[in-house]
Amino acid sequence: MTTIADRLKLAQFRIAQAEQEHHRPHQSVNLLAVSKTKPVSDIIEAYQAGQRSFGENYVQEGQQKVIKLTPNYPDIEWHFIGPLQSNKTRIIAENFDWLHTVSREKIAQRLQEQRPADKPPLNVCIQVNISGEDSKAGVGLIEVAQLASAIAAMPNLRLRGIMAIPSQQANFDNITQAQAELSKEFSQLKACFDTLKQTYPQLDTLSMGMSDDLGLAIAHGSTMVRIGSAIFGAR
Repeated sequence: MTTIADRLKLAQFRIAQAEQEHHRPHQSVNLLAVSKTKPVSDIIEAYQAGQRSFGENYVQEGQQKVIKLTPNYPDIEWHFIGPLQSNKTRIIAENFDWLHTVSREKIAQRLQEQRPADKPPLNVCIQVNISGEDSKAGVGLIEVAQLASAIAAMPNLRLRGIMAIPSQQANFDNITQAQAELSKEFSQLKACFDTLKQTYPQLDTLSMGMSDDLGLAIAHGSTMVRIGSAIFGAR
């Protein structure tokens, strides 16, 4: 029987293989284990196998996991990677280490005001809607600089980079077409990240790529890939 530890090891191997293939430094790409909808016991199993960064999509579920696990596992790094409504920002500000989905200045301002004084600044990424799909959240490429400027002026937030969910390969007629579109979107995201980094040299996170496209994402400069079911099993 394949365990979470086995699948985690395979994911790490795939990342290392892609780093080598695309001439990226070893361990330059971080693995974010997406644990949404999975029980606390699965997170503990992944933790015991060496994983420390976990991503949650649902506010209340994530909050419950943070509260339950933090006393015994204080070195877990909690990332919120789902959509966030303004009436739930306090939960994220008070419990999480990262938020990947900032796409409005109003959300950023609420997080700035609600981040507890005894916690370090909340690490944030700007979510970019690179595919232009109405069903996806995020700002357009031309809006990134303005939002970045607003976030950078907020002392309780730390701007770390950008995040995006690109087009799904299943939306295309064939794999060649899908790979070409994904390459285009990843290239645009990398160019956006590099441009932003000229103004904010502390930026270090280009969060793009999941199980199906992590190799292509790493080839285009991703520094963080988000993997869920390939580690924890189907939801």
